[in-house]
Amino acid sequence: MILHVDMDAFFASVEQLDHPEWKGKCLLVGGRSGRGVVAAASYEARKFGVHSAMPMFEALRRCPQAVVVPPRRKRYAAVSRAVMDILGTFSPLVECVSIDEAYLDVSGCERLHGTPERTAAAIKAKVYRTVGLTCSVGAAPVKFLAKIASDLHKPDGLTVIRPEAVETFLENMPVEKIPGIGGKTLPVLHEMGIRTMGDVRKIPEKLLVARLGKYGQRLKELAEGRDDSPVVTETAAKSHSSEETLAENTRDRSFLRQRLLVHAEEVARQLRRHRLRARVVVLKIKHADFRLRTRSITLPFAVQSAEAVYREAERLLDAYPLDSPVRLVGVGAAGLQSGDTPRQQNLFGETASEDRSWEAVEKTMDRIAARFGSHSICRASLRGRSKHGEKVQS
Repeated sequence: MILHVDMDAFFASVEQLDHPEWKGKCLLVGGRSGRGVVAAASYEARKFGVHSAMPMFEALRRCPQAVVVPPRRKRYAAVSRAVMDILGTFSPLVECVSIDEAYLDVSGCERLHGTPERTAAAIKAKVYRTVGLTCSVGAAPVKFLAKIASDLHKPDGLTVIRPEAVETFLENMPVEKIPGIGGKTLPVLHEMGIRTMGDVRKIPEKLLVARLGKYGQRLKELAEGRDDSPVVTETAAKSHSSEETLAENTRDRSFLRQRLLVHAEEVARQLRRHRLRARVVVLKIKHADFRLRTRSITLPFAVQSAEAVYREAERLLDAYPLDSPVRLVGVGAAGLQSGDTPRQQNLFGETASEDRSWEAVEKTMDRIAARFGSHSICRASLRGRSKHGEKVQS
């Protein structure tokens, strides 16, 4: 049996935990600016039709009495680590799929923790006792059903789908409840007269593949309760990135360069934290008309310093035609390698040695920030600016 553990309204619940005066109130986590979006909404706010990813102005139109607080990523990450540590005491096979959800394979753990129902109940009790938050747990023979089950009786729910009940459970399950079926696939299924997973079972696999490609085969397997996806205990990151939606659309290259530096520093911190280097630097730009564009460059050697990441991102920006204003800018790093991987020496130029020098400087900055706080040291070019680039008194 597989368990899917999903924290209830995680960000909002952490805020209510830390601020008891907000318990029972409509609470929204997110930005208040004109472009702010809801990162999380308490269940009290959800009764008004508010949900995550909704524009904040729309959320406040529906729920004007809501308390709005900015996200505290470090606090949420700390609570998440505590929860994942708890899950690790119930099974060695834990797959963390996001900051607030994970899968556990509890096969063979019955002698230690009892039936899947008892294990799920024990997990819920220990999470609440340790961190003071509720979670919902779904148990099923396969991963996709466990995820669906965890969402059925939120918040603080516990749903178990036994192997012998899988076929009956899926018969009337709406197809839109299945992970992977979104805005493009759903209309195609409806055109085919498919509304439930029971309908999928009646359609020949060849026809599903003809209309949906490889996903047609996958959907047929899911409709029959088959899912060979294992619980993967550790997945290496394929990339790291940092981006922001700007307060105002702009074509000011100097301003965009300054924002690139901020995001290059964040990406480099992620690389150093995970002891990785990157061979590919990516520039991400979204225009005012929501056109998304990316540009990338592959380097002759892997880098880890913000200076190197920024240098390449700046080159990509300089070569990019700003034919319309920009609303979002970001930097990414891909082609990741272990930081311990030996590097080919650069035959011409000093770029590689320059990068190593910057790495040493930035690691020293990391140590200073860890001891005296994240605002204790920064580049002179970023001094006196907020995280969104506005000038502030310093």
